[in-house]
Amino acid sequence: MGRYQEDSRELLELIGGKSNIAAVSHCMTRMRFVLNDPDKADVKGIEAMKVVKGSFTQSGQFQVIIGNTVADFYNDFVAVAGVEGVSKDQVKQAAKQNQNVLQRIVTALAEIFAPLIPAIITGGLILGFRNCIDSLYLFENGTKTLCDLSQFWTGIDSFLWLIGEAIFHMLPVGICWSVTKKMGTTQMLGIVLGLTLVSGQLLNAYDVATTAAADIPAWDFGFFKVNMIGYQSQVIPAILAAFTLVYLEKFFRKITPAVISMIVVPFCSLVLAVIAAHFVLGPIGWKIGSAISSVVFAGITGSFRIVFGAVFGFIYAPLVITGLHHMSNAIDLQLIADYGGTMLWPMIALSNIAQGSAVLAMIFLQRKNAEAQEVNIPSCISCYLSVTEPAIFGVNLKYVFPFVCGMIGSAIAGMVSVATGTTASAIGVGGLPGILSIKTESMASFAICMVIAIVIPFVLTVIVGQRKLTASQKYGAAAGADATVNGSAQGTEKEMPKELVAFLDGKVIPVKEVGDGVFSEGIMGDGIAIIPENEVLVSPVAGEIAVTMDDSRHACAIKADNGMEILLHIGLDTVDMGGDGFEYLITKGQRVQTGTPLIRFSREKIKAAGHRDVTMCILSDPGKAENIRYQFTDYAKAGETVVATFE
Repeated sequence: MGRYQEDSRELLELIGGKSNIAAVSHCMTRMRFVLNDPDKADVKGIEAMKVVKGSFTQSGQFQVIIGNTVADFYNDFVAVAGVEGVSKDQVKQAAKQNQNVLQRIVTALAEIFAPLIPAIITGGLILGFRNCIDSLYLFENGTKTLCDLSQFWTGIDSFLWLIGEAIFHMLPVGICWSVTKKMGTTQMLGIVLGLTLVSGQLLNAYDVATTAAADIPAWDFGFFKVNMIGYQSQVIPAILAAFTLVYLEKFFRKITPAVISMIVVPFCSLVLAVIAAHFVLGPIGWKIGSAISSVVFAGITGSFRIVFGAVFGFIYAPLVITGLHHMSNAIDLQLIADYGGTMLWPMIALSNIAQGSAVLAMIFLQRKNAEAQEVNIPSCISCYLSVTEPAIFGVNLKYVFPFVCGMIGSAIAGMVSVATGTTASAIGVGGLPGILSIKTESMASFAICMVIAIVIPFVLTVIVGQRKLTASQKYGAAAGADATVNGSAQGTEKEMPKELVAFLDGKVIPVKEVGDGVFSEGIMGDGIAIIPENEVLVSPVAGEIAVTMDDSRHACAIKADNGMEILLHIGLDTVDMGGDGFEYLITKGQRVQTGTPLIRFSREKIKAAGHRDVTMCILSDPGKAENIRYQFTDYAKAGETVVATFE
């Protein structure tokens, strides 16, 4: 029997069953689902599972973060679910059923650039290293660089440009190859098409601006001429040309008899694509790319540049959630081609750092929660090295406030970045190592921005987290076991709870406003009620399940660690429903922590039965709790918002 069979059965139920799975695969840390009806997935229930570290939806895929053991989990899941796993590419194809036109465009861009990222990162590191040895005047009273002092380093500098030029100047070759690979056509034709865009026979794109119109070489066809201009580092012309080649090849392959296909298809496709690229698409793509970069450049350098920096810094992390951030690669590369550098990339690197710093604060806040640290620490490290998804989806979005604090820090750092004109000479190197991609004259200002992106999210997250995190979120299992008083361990004594948290999402009201003779009059005890907006009841405190009602499943009782006895009752007169619409997620005698899911229920069925779904939390015995103070609010978050405090 597999280690994750029980967890797999639970996940299968929570995502809507086998019939709701259109495709499933996995990557290094995540299960990737394409769901026929995404709304059927019980996201909160899934994220409450111990084995799950978070979930998110991106590019039409519902992704569940499992961690390094995802391969074992996947094997057990497909066995339990009775489904066949597919490749990640097949999942991506299936996911298109859940995408709109914009999402498909963004997904296509992401898939084009994804295979190029390792080369772009390498190129960025090389350019950053070259900046350090040929542009930093650190020697002889700030008058000479390392290359000025040493022929060896001059040779290294010259040699490394061989790689840097191949990556960035010849970028259209990689783009054309990647497009043909993605679309399933002949990749060699894509490579050849890319080479025709950067051929040495053409005027280099970087020399066009300084060359007089009369001196630009041209192909002379007698009755018209076409300028022989290269498209080094140009993104949009390469993408347009590559997709033209793809659809020409598919067209000719469809209409050409098989016996002559090998001759006709590649010849007609490539020749017509190259003609279209240099006669029409190249000039149009150049204009489009220049227009986009001009608008962005104007925003970064204009009168409202500080506002632009604040907005971009604030929204970049949310763009990562939607996948729209992939579009920035093309804009960054176009800015570098047109202006010799980009001020967008520094803000992207700062956003990485800001989200990582928010996780660093969570590491501090949850330093006694060993289970949380299993996710926090690796997420923080990867985020500081520019891989933000584990931090965003595994930690920050789980609690929300760290994500917002990171966005605020990123916005402030972005304002300072554009105000000081901080510019990168390359892209691909983000997070803390991102300073290597920054131009030498901007390294000092970027270092200041890095400090801002580290300090502000950290401080904000700590301040907010001290108030919002519950005891179980801070201490994990220690909230109900090994507590510390004045820094000394207390063995097996349990830390006495000092608060109750919301047991549902919704409006918190006094129990006397419920309008029921028993609960409103306090016959069962004092308490509070929530008008729910979700359908999973969670524990407001750490303790043990003392009472269950197996026939009706609409209520349960918890004995907290301070002796407090709490009755949780879903709806009014719902005992009459005989358990229809209610499901226990716990058993009698089970140990629960604050936020542990207890009962799943159907608000729709309660309403159909003619009952109200207002849910009560009654303190039938306060135990050792004294000076109980209730906190009422129009919206509480289950497992997070404090609704009662006591001594």
